[in-house]
Amino acid sequence: MSDTIRLAHAIDHTLLKPDATVSMIETLCDEAIRYGFATVCVNPCYVELAVSKLLASQIRVCTVIGFPLGASTTRIKVLEASNAIMSGAKELDIVLSIGSLVSGDYNAVVEDLSTVVSVAAAKKVLSKVIIETCLLNFEQKLSACAAVNEVGADFIKTSTGFSTGGATIEDVKLLRSNVGRNIRVKASGGIKDAFFALSLLEAGAERIGTSNGVTMMGELSNGLR
Repeated sequence: MSDTIRLAHAIDHTLLKPDATVSMIETLCDEAIRYGFATVCVNPCYVELAVSKLLASQIRVCTVIGFPLGASTTRIKVLEASNAIMSGAKELDIVLSIGSLVSGDYNAVVEDLSTVVSVAAAKKVLSKVIIETCLLNFEQKLSACAAVNEVGADFIKTSTGFSTGGATIEDVKLLRSNVGRNIRVKASGGIKDAFFALSLLEAGAERIGTSNGVTMMGELSNGLR
Protein backbone atom coordinates (compact mmCIF):
# COMPACT_ATOMS: atom_id res chain seq x y z
CA MET A 1 0.00 0.00 0.00
CA SER A 2 1.37 3.42 -0.91
CA ASP A 3 1.95 6.09 1.74
CA THR A 4 -0.76 8.20 0.13
CA ILE A 5 -3.44 5.51 0.40
CA ARG A 6 -2.31 4.42 3.85
CA LEU A 7 -2.52 7.95 5.20
CA ALA A 8 -5.77 8.82 3.45
CA HIS A 9 -7.49 5.77 4.92
CA ALA A 10 -6.32 6.81 8.41
CA ILE A 11 -7.45 10.43 8.34
CA ASP A 12 -10.40 11.79 10.28
CA HIS A 13 -10.88 14.92 8.15
CA THR A 14 -11.68 17.45 10.83
CA LEU A 15 -13.40 20.81 11.10
CA LEU A 16 -14.34 21.77 14.65
CA LYS A 17 -13.82 25.54 14.56
CA PRO A 18 -16.62 27.52 16.19
CA ASP A 19 -17.06 29.65 13.06
CA ALA A 20 -17.37 26.71 10.67
CA THR A 21 -20.12 27.40 8.14
CA VAL A 22 -22.47 25.15 6.20
CA SER A 23 -20.47 25.67 3.02
CA MET A 24 -17.24 24.79 4.84
CA ILE A 25 -18.75 21.53 6.07
CA GLU A 26 -19.98 20.73 2.56
CA THR A 27 -16.47 21.33 1.21
CA LEU A 28 -15.05 19.12 3.97
CA CYS A 29 -17.32 16.29 2.85
CA ASP A 30 -16.45 16.78 -0.81
CA GLU A 31 -12.74 16.62 0.05
CA ALA A 32 -13.23 13.46 2.08
CA ILE A 33 -14.93 11.80 -0.90
CA ARG A 34 -12.23 12.98 -3.29
CA TYR A 35 -9.34 11.62 -1.22
CA GLY A 36 -11.01 8.62 0.44
CA PHE A 37 -10.54 9.73 4.03
CA ALA A 38 -11.80 7.50 6.84
CA THR A 39 -14.27 9.99 8.29
CA VAL A 40 -15.24 13.59 8.54
CA CYS A 41 -15.23 14.88 12.11
CA VAL A 42 -17.63 17.75 12.76
CA ASN A 43 -19.37 19.41 15.66
CA PRO A 44 -22.71 17.84 16.68
CA CYS A 45 -24.79 20.56 15.03
CA TYR A 46 -23.44 19.50 11.62
CA VAL A 47 -23.81 15.73 11.90
CA GLU A 48 -27.05 15.56 9.92
CA LEU A 49 -25.62 17.77 7.16
CA ALA A 50 -22.48 15.63 6.89
CA VAL A 51 -24.49 12.42 6.86
CA SER A 52 -26.66 13.71 4.02
CA LYS A 53 -23.59 14.78 2.01
CA LEU A 54 -21.86 11.44 2.48
CA LEU A 55 -24.87 9.18 2.06
CA ALA A 56 -23.68 7.64 -1.21
CA SER A 57 -20.12 7.10 0.04
CA GLN A 58 -18.38 4.75 2.47
CA ILE A 59 -17.10 7.66 4.56
CA ARG A 60 -18.32 7.71 8.13
CA VAL A 61 -19.37 10.74 10.16
CA CYS A 62 -17.62 11.33 13.47
CA THR A 63 -18.54 13.92 16.09
CA VAL A 64 -17.33 15.08 19.49
CA ILE A 65 -18.87 14.61 22.92
CA GLY A 66 -18.09 16.73 25.99
CA PHE A 67 -15.82 18.78 23.76
CA PRO A 68 -13.32 20.31 24.31
CA LEU A 69 -13.06 20.37 28.10
CA GLY A 70 -14.56 17.05 29.19
CA ALA A 71 -16.30 19.00 31.94
CA SER A 72 -19.92 18.29 31.01
CA THR A 73 -21.90 16.10 33.36
CA THR A 74 -22.31 12.46 32.44
CA ARG A 75 -26.01 13.03 31.80
CA ILE A 76 -25.26 15.74 29.25
CA LYS A 77 -22.61 13.59 27.56
CA VAL A 78 -25.12 10.75 27.28
CA LEU A 79 -27.70 13.09 25.76
CA GLU A 80 -25.09 14.40 23.31
CA ALA A 81 -24.05 10.89 22.36
CA SER A 82 -27.62 9.65 21.94
CA ASN A 83 -28.58 12.65 19.81
CA ALA A 84 -25.47 12.30 17.65
CA ILE A 85 -26.20 8.62 17.02
CA MET A 86 -29.83 9.39 16.15
CA SER A 87 -28.54 11.98 13.70
CA GLY A 88 -26.37 9.37 11.98
CA ALA A 89 -22.93 9.64 13.58
CA LYS A 90 -21.00 6.36 13.45
CA GLU A 91 -18.03 7.42 15.59
CA LEU A 92 -17.91 9.46 18.80
CA ASP A 93 -14.80 11.23 20.13
CA ILE A 94 -15.52 11.56 23.85
CA VAL A 95 -13.48 13.84 26.13
CA LEU A 96 -12.91 12.14 29.45
CA SER A 97 -13.35 14.09 32.69
CA ILE A 98 -9.89 15.63 32.73
CA GLY A 99 -10.40 17.42 36.03
CA SER A 100 -11.41 14.18 37.73
CA LEU A 101 -8.36 12.41 36.35
CA VAL A 102 -5.96 15.15 37.47
CA SER A 103 -7.68 15.17 40.88
CA GLY A 104 -6.93 11.47 41.21
CA ASP A 105 -10.59 10.44 41.20
CA TYR A 106 -10.13 7.40 38.99
CA ASN A 107 -13.55 5.94 39.86
CA ALA A 108 -15.30 9.11 38.66
CA VAL A 109 -13.41 8.94 35.37
CA VAL A 110 -14.38 5.32 34.80
CA GLU A 111 -18.01 5.83 35.81
CA ASP A 112 -18.37 8.78 33.44
CA LEU A 113 -16.66 7.03 30.52
CA SER A 114 -18.34 3.67 30.94
CA THR A 115 -21.78 5.26 30.85
CA VAL A 116 -21.10 7.16 27.63
CA VAL A 117 -19.14 4.39 25.92
CA SER A 118 -21.98 1.95 26.62
CA VAL A 119 -24.38 4.23 24.72
CA ALA A 120 -22.13 3.97 21.67
CA ALA A 121 -21.53 0.25 22.04
CA ALA A 122 -25.26 -0.48 22.23
CA LYS A 123 -25.69 1.04 18.76
CA LYS A 124 -22.44 -0.42 17.34
CA VAL A 125 -20.94 3.07 17.11
CA LEU A 126 -17.19 3.45 17.61
CA SER A 127 -16.02 5.28 20.72
CA LYS A 128 -12.76 7.20 20.94
CA VAL A 129 -11.71 8.57 24.32
CA ILE A 130 -9.76 11.84 24.23
CA ILE A 131 -7.41 12.07 27.21
CA GLU A 132 -5.69 15.43 26.46
CA THR A 133 -2.13 14.24 26.97
CA CYS A 134 -0.65 17.75 27.14
CA LEU A 135 -2.40 18.33 30.49
CA LEU A 136 -1.30 15.03 32.05
CA ASN A 137 1.88 13.80 33.68
CA PHE A 138 3.25 10.32 33.07
CA GLU A 139 1.29 8.64 35.85
CA GLN A 140 -1.93 10.34 34.82
CA LYS A 141 -1.46 9.13 31.26
CA LEU A 142 -1.10 5.60 32.58
CA SER A 143 -4.28 6.06 34.64
CA ALA A 144 -6.09 7.27 31.54
CA CYS A 145 -4.94 4.18 29.64
CA ALA A 146 -6.17 1.98 32.48
CA ALA A 147 -9.56 3.69 32.42
CA VAL A 148 -9.92 3.24 28.66
CA ASN A 149 -8.97 -0.41 29.02
CA GLU A 150 -11.55 -0.86 31.77
CA VAL A 151 -14.46 0.69 29.87
CA GLY A 152 -13.63 -1.09 26.61
CA ALA A 153 -13.58 1.89 24.27
CA ASP A 154 -12.52 1.35 20.67
CA PHE A 155 -9.81 4.03 20.61
CA ILE A 156 -7.72 6.17 22.90
CA LYS A 157 -7.02 9.61 21.45
CA THR A 158 -4.21 11.97 22.37
CA SER A 159 -5.72 15.43 22.14
CA THR A 160 -8.61 17.75 21.34
CA GLY A 161 -6.37 20.15 19.43
CA PHE A 162 -7.87 22.96 21.53
CA SER A 163 -5.52 22.86 24.52
CA THR A 164 -1.83 23.62 25.09
CA GLY A 165 -0.38 20.89 22.88
CA GLY A 166 -1.11 18.04 20.53
CA ALA A 167 0.11 14.63 19.47
CA THR A 168 3.70 13.53 19.96
CA ILE A 169 5.54 10.41 18.86
CA GLU A 170 6.37 9.64 22.50
CA ASP A 171 2.75 9.84 23.63
CA VAL A 172 1.54 7.63 20.79
CA LYS A 173 4.12 5.01 21.72
CA LEU A 174 3.15 5.28 25.39
CA LEU A 175 -0.55 4.84 24.67
CA ARG A 176 0.05 1.97 22.26
CA SER A 177 2.11 0.18 24.91
CA ASN A 178 -0.49 0.59 27.65
CA VAL A 179 -3.83 -0.22 26.05
CA GLY A 180 -5.08 -3.59 24.96
CA ARG A 181 -4.72 -4.99 21.47
CA ASN A 182 -8.37 -4.36 20.73
CA ILE A 183 -8.01 -0.65 21.49
CA ARG A 184 -6.58 1.52 18.75
CA VAL A 185 -4.75 4.83 19.04
CA LYS A 186 -5.81 8.07 17.40
CA ALA A 187 -3.29 10.91 17.20
CA SER A 188 -4.59 14.45 16.87
CA GLY A 189 -3.61 18.02 17.52
CA GLY A 190 -0.91 19.92 15.66
CA ILE A 191 -0.50 17.37 12.84
CA LYS A 192 0.23 19.61 9.89
CA ASP A 193 2.39 17.65 7.45
CA ALA A 194 2.46 14.21 5.87
CA PHE A 195 5.86 13.22 7.22
CA PHE A 196 4.77 13.76 10.83
CA ALA A 197 1.45 11.99 10.21
CA LEU A 198 3.21 8.95 8.72
CA SER A 199 5.66 8.96 11.64
CA LEU A 200 2.72 8.82 14.04
CA LEU A 201 1.31 5.83 12.14
CA GLU A 202 4.70 4.12 12.40
CA ALA A 203 4.69 4.82 16.15
CA GLY A 204 1.40 2.95 16.56
CA ALA A 205 -1.44 5.29 15.68
CA GLU A 206 -4.18 3.95 13.42
CA ARG A 207 -6.12 7.18 12.98
CA ILE A 208 -4.95 10.73 12.41
CA GLY A 209 -7.21 13.63 13.35
CA THR A 210 -6.28 16.66 11.28
CA SER A 211 -7.65 19.61 9.38
CA ASN A 212 -4.66 19.43 7.05
CA GLY A 213 -5.46 16.24 5.17
CA VAL A 214 -5.76 17.89 1.77
CA THR A 215 -2.37 19.57 2.22
CA MET A 216 -0.86 16.22 3.20
CA MET A 217 -2.26 14.52 0.12
CA GLY A 218 -0.70 17.27 -1.99
CA GLU A 219 2.65 16.81 -0.28
CA LEU A 220 2.66 13.10 -0.98
CA SER A 221 1.55 13.47 -4.59
CA ASN A 222 4.39 15.95 -5.11
CA GLY A 223 6.91 13.68 -3.43
CA LEU A 224 7.45 16.01 -0.48
CA ARG A 225 8.53 13.76 2.40
